[in-house]
Amino acid sequence: MAPPPTPVEIGIILRRHGMLGIVHGLTDLFRITDDLSRLRLGSGDPVLRVTHYADTGGGGIVRTFDTAPEVDALEISKGPTVIIIPPCQTADQGIETDRKWADWLTARHAEGAVLGSICGGTFLLAQTGLLDGHRATTHILCAPGLASMFPAVDVDIDALLTEEDTLITVGGVMAWTDLGLVIVRRLLGAAAMMETARFMMIDPPGREQRFYKTFSPEMNHGDMAILKSQQRLHAENLCKLSVTDMAEWSGLEMRTFVRRFLAATGLRPHEYHQQLRIEKAREMLETTTASIANVASEVGYVDTVSFRRLFLKLTGLTPSDYRKRFGHAVSAVHQANPVRRLAPA
Repeated sequence: MAPPPTPVEIGIILRRHGMLGIVHGLTDLFRITDDLSRLRLGSGDPVLRVTHYADTGGGGIVRTFDTAPEVDALEISKGPTVIIIPPCQTADQGIETDRKWADWLTARHAEGAVLGSICGGTFLLAQTGLLDGHRATTHILCAPGLASMFPAVDVDIDALLTEEDTLITVGGVMAWTDLGLVIVRRLLGAAAMMETARFMMIDPPGREQRFYKTFSPEMNHGDMAILKSQQRLHAENLCKLSVTDMAEWSGLEMRTFVRRFLAATGLRPHEYHQQLRIEKAREMLETTTASIANVASEVGYVDTVSFRRLFLKLTGLTPSDYRKRFGHAVSAVHQANPVRRLAPA
């Protein structure tokens, strides 16, 4: 009788201060994928093998958990096909003071393993040097720190997921679901990925961090004339304002105002105004049932087409799609796709 096929090993690393909820969530996601795949294939043999790796001190970095321990009895010594780096509780805690984990990851990558990081886990992946010259992402709040510490990494602050050959990064704590589904797609195909997504009732990959990004203007720049204009702008009716109004509030001549505003906030006055108007539109789309045309008018756009175009540019979604995803005031009945029940464990 031919031996059963070797399951693909997905290793998840455990570090001090690591977010265990993500470790357990990924473990469950891949177990569900394995169960669904076995049902579909009519096989009792595991398709995926989920393992955890930890630094045991004197014993080095070894497996401390295994969903298919019987594989070792088959004397199969091949390492993980995929290794995932979950985040720690803070980005600072995720930065290693020595090279132990970085060297281990580099060695596994040299053996052919795909490396994936989640949120602050990208800091450890960057410590390996493997991300140099590559696009990567992390949590939007951590992105400036990542770019500063690792200037050779192309940090994409808007991307929720980057996928470059054998290196995958996701930003945001809950983006572990996106990473898990991408790995399923890579290993078992798009059908298995969608099957898992439907069972877990989660969106397949395709989101962006800018879907969730709110406008947080720089107010601690020290330019009191510009700050005065900002504060007045935030308090006034957005529909009736212009850059001329903003300059007058600051007490500065227009050219001086524009130059100092850009230096203080990183945005030109009209760009800043646009951000505020779109932020107000997002709030209305989330909390009211006003039509798109009314939302556009309320935030100062007579031309609804121009409003839709700008909204898409700044948020990555059309106003209608944004409301479908984030709206709380719109009631809708969502019929879930039927999912086959897993066989009892």
